[in-house]
Amino acid sequence: MSLLDPLALSPAPQIACRRPRGPANLSAGARLPFAEAGGTMHAIMTHAKHLASALALAALALAAGCDEPSGASGKAAEKPSETAGASAQPAALKPGDAAPDVTFKLHDGREVKLSGLQGKQVLVYFYPKDDTPGCTIQAKGLRDGWADLQAAGLEVYGVSTQDAQSHQAFVEKYELPFPLVVDEGGAISTAFRVPLRNELSARQSFLIGKDGKIKQVWLEVDPKEHAAAILAAAKS
Repeated sequence: MSLLDPLALSPAPQIACRRPRGPANLSAGARLPFAEAGGTMHAIMTHAKHLASALALAALALAAGCDEPSGASGKAAEKPSETAGASAQPAALKPGDAAPDVTFKLHDGREVKLSGLQGKQVLVYFYPKDDTPGCTIQAKGLRDGWADLQAAGLEVYGVSTQDAQSHQAFVEKYELPFPLVVDEGGAISTAFRVPLRNELSARQSFLIGKDGKIKQVWLEVDPKEHAAAILAAAKS
C-alpha cells in the first residue's frame, strides 16, 4: 500500500460560482430607467395626440364661428345705431303745424320774435354755410327776385350756424337785401326740426302763412330754382 499524499486525500476547496455584483447590478439598473422612460414617453405621446385633437376641434369651431355668427352680430350692432339715429331726429314739420315761437338774432344785432310777424308771410330758409357755392346761388336767387318777393308781401330770413361776423361778410359781399339769422349751437334749426350734420344745418325751407302756421315745406331744395318755387307758393 502506497503512502498517499495528505493533500490528495483532503477535499478540494469549493469556489462559489456567482456573478459579479457590479455587472449584475449595473445591468438591472440600466434596464429600469429605460422601462420607465418608455412608459413616460408613451404617456407624453398619448397626451400630445389628445392635445392635437383638441386644438384641431377648436380651430374648426373658430373657423365656423367666424362666418355667420360674427357677421350676424355685426349686423345686429349696426341696426341699433341706425335705429337710434332715426329716433334721434324728430319728424319734420308739415303744412298746418304751428311755426316754432323762436327769437331770431340777426347779423346786424337786432332781434326778431317770429310770433310777432303774424299777419305776414315769412320765408325761413336754412342753409349750410356762408359763401359756399350752393348757398351763394340760393341767396343770389332770392336777391335777384327780391322785388317780386316783396310785392307778394314776403319777409325772408336766412338761417345758418355761422357767427354774426361771417353773416355780415356774406351779406356785404353779395348785397343781400334780407337779414341772416345767427344760429350758433343750432337751437333755431332744432326748433324747426332741421337736421344738423357736422354742426351745419341741412338745406331746408319753410313758408309760414299769415296765421303763423306752416304753409309749405321744402325738405329738398334746388338752389337754382328755389326763388321761383318760393314766389309761386307765396302767391298761391
